[in-house]
Amino acid sequence: MNGILNVIKPPGMTSFDVVAYLRGILKIKKIGHTGTLDPDAAGVLPICVGKATRAIEYIIEKDKRYRAELTLGIETDTQDSSGRVVSVSEAVAGADEIERVMKDYVGKYSQLPPMYSAVKVDGRKLYELARKGITVERKPREVEIYSIEIIKMSENGRVLFDVDCSKGTYIRTLCSDIGRDLGCGGHMSFLIRTRAGSFDIGSALTLEEAASMAEKGEIGQMLAGAEEVFLHLKSLHLDRECEKKFLNGAAVPVNAADIKAGQAARVYGTEELFLGLGEIMQSDGEMFLKSKKLFI
Repeated sequence: MNGILNVIKPPGMTSFDVVAYLRGILKIKKIGHTGTLDPDAAGVLPICVGKATRAIEYIIEKDKRYRAELTLGIETDTQDSSGRVVSVSEAVAGADEIERVMKDYVGKYSQLPPMYSAVKVDGRKLYELARKGITVERKPREVEIYSIEIIKMSENGRVLFDVDCSKGTYIRTLCSDIGRDLGCGGHMSFLIRTRAGSFDIGSALTLEEAASMAEKGEIGQMLAGAEEVFLHLKSLHLDRECEKKFLNGAAVPVNAADIKAGQAARVYGTEELFLGLGEIMQSDGEMFLKSKKLFI
């Protein structure tokens, strides 16, 4: 069994819990998730199975989309609703000011990873230190917010919004930063990931649906091929002889006028079989293709 299963992680489970559950119902050892979601959060979690686990490193790098709720006027030590309340403010900014500050975050910005996170400092995860009451110095990371769309704004200081962002963005930290800039504090009170790369929530299975389909022997039809991750790349097709050389690690000559040297391409063999990723090389004016990551 090889492919990518798009599932919805429910709140209350870790990403590793989901992997362990699916490993049991699929009866397969080679399986992994593509990016940690907080235990209290829900949403899209592509799961790679079999040889498709080789695509994990690429999916992790993809952009994400979330729907989140920001609650203004209350700060917590975890920046979300699971934490201890550390400050309360009665003064909450007006709708126009809230929208202005939120829109100001569109673009690149330097974000400080929260203490309650899996980021490692000196080999130790921050959340392990935070649970012991230890706060350590962290280095800000550059993230990018591509868009923020406010869906609903309530009079009690709750703001529901969609955000498109780069990988590694902490939405609860974004909420906390917005609250800080508004002068009233804030925390993330709800989060669901609606898209990870090309995998969206509309085509995702619940764990119950996945279990039912696995029991009926139908889960294979829900597995996306690893090539789905690389549809943004140009494709090349090899004949049988070149396919064999490519799979053995040899450089094969190709006609790739629209692909520059150093760029990657999706590579297909006979019968449109996806072989993996190849990298274009140039030597003495000729173009060659060499395997970069195989998926068969």
